[in-house]
Amino acid sequence: LFLKNQIIPILSFFDKIRFMFKNIVINILGIFNSRILGFIRDLLSASILGANIYSDIFFIAFKFPNLFRRIFAEGAFTQSFLPSFTKATFKPKFAYTVFKNMFIIILILSLFVTLFSDIITQILAYGFSESAKKIASPLIAINFWYLDLIFIVTFLSSLLQYKKHFATTAFSTALLNISLITALLLSMNLEKEKIIWYLSFAVVIGGVAQVIAHIIAAKKYKILKLLYTGAISKKEVDISSFKKHFLPSIFGNSTAQISAFIDTWLATFLTAGSISYLYYANRLFQLPFALFAIAISTVLFPKITKELHQGLEKKALLSLKKVFWLLFYLLILATIVAIIDSKEIVKLLFQRGAFTSEDTKHTAIVLIMYTIGLIPYGLNKLFSNYLYATHRHIKAAKISAISLFVNIVFSIILIAPLKVYGLALASSIGGVVLFILTIKEFSFNEFIKLFEKKYIFGMILVIVFSILAALIFKEILWLVLK
Repeated sequence: LFLKNQIIPILSFFDKIRFMFKNIVINILGIFNSRILGFIRDLLSASILGANIYSDIFFIAFKFPNLFRRIFAEGAFTQSFLPSFTKATFKPKFAYTVFKNMFIIILILSLFVTLFSDIITQILAYGFSESAKKIASPLIAINFWYLDLIFIVTFLSSLLQYKKHFATTAFSTALLNISLITALLLSMNLEKEKIIWYLSFAVVIGGVAQVIAHIIAAKKYKILKLLYTGAISKKEVDISSFKKHFLPSIFGNSTAQISAFIDTWLATFLTAGSISYLYYANRLFQLPFALFAIAISTVLFPKITKELHQGLEKKALLSLKKVFWLLFYLLILATIVAIIDSKEIVKLLFQRGAFTSEDTKHTAIVLIMYTIGLIPYGLNKLFSNYLYATHRHIKAAKISAISLFVNIVFSIILIAPLKVYGLALASSIGGVVLFILTIKEFSFNEFIKLFEKKYIFGMILVIVFSILAALIFKEILWLVLK
């Protein structure tokens, strides 16, 4: 009876999501591959650069374009573009017009940052000394050109998603890490100031490699032909729906990224190394967030967008329900393991060379503070996608604005007593507010309907399993590190 009423329904649930499972697995494998290379990169960076003013300078220089990379690549552009593209009567011209207009704007912005990098540096690195700002200024200008490249990648990625092709985008993110790893290996015996120059040029080279990979895939799936058709067409298209939704979508999807950016800026006022603690802890936080939340929501979004466009709301809600529990279970496991094993994980990955045991202690506590927000931020990706698919971009942007305000207020309140730990905790508090307000807009009643007894029982099993797994993993890490 127990098997029939509890275990079989849970297994049946996973069987029902097999139609999306292939693309989800491809996305997870691609992101996992990239993150493993990312950790190798961070391992080398921690060992060669350590946590000091030079690592802080590079992280500041890379933070600005990386902020936009995450906003674009993790769904903001796609969430405004795909619904409008799906409804467009002449898709080639619509796609080409959006690309042309957006690329011109981003190109002008990159030229502005290059010409006025000193002013931008004064804003981004306000708490740095003048000598540190002088070093950072040209690096900020170089790193910013990555934004132009990642926009091309994101645009082609959105069209590939429409064609139900996810592999290129998932796996090509590794190219940036390969470029940075190569730069670290080539420059490891040089002065630290020269190393961060190598890294900055490696960012641009990695972006070029990603663009090339997407152009190859776009040619295979006849996307280049579609864009060429749009370029030579004399037809007029209306892209007002995209313009209307773009900025709200960008802002609504970027709360976690803007929060991390604010943390980094405020950390410039703290002791040297604080920015690096935030960076390394956030990198660890981003692993399960990207591996599970982004991978799953990326596959779900084009599916529910098409279903809602066809008037199949019940089917779209069913699709959402099928992946909600899969994501929830995975996030519970990741949260418990990260909190219980935080110190051992940081020590295993980063404590060597210039990265000391004191750096490990600080980074581990920051990781715990960030991890508190993993479940709300992760689940919010699913439900915010539903808001975007139903064209509630402005509502999502308002919710993000409130969440961001809460985050800033708590950052200011907590930075004095808790220092760098307070900044990470404030980010998690903002994530909780973001999730609650998103669910309120989505519908509390529809959300409650997701919690059937069989899934709640599964949740209890996952919690117990996660605690046991975390404790066993902690012992294994202790033996490895002993």
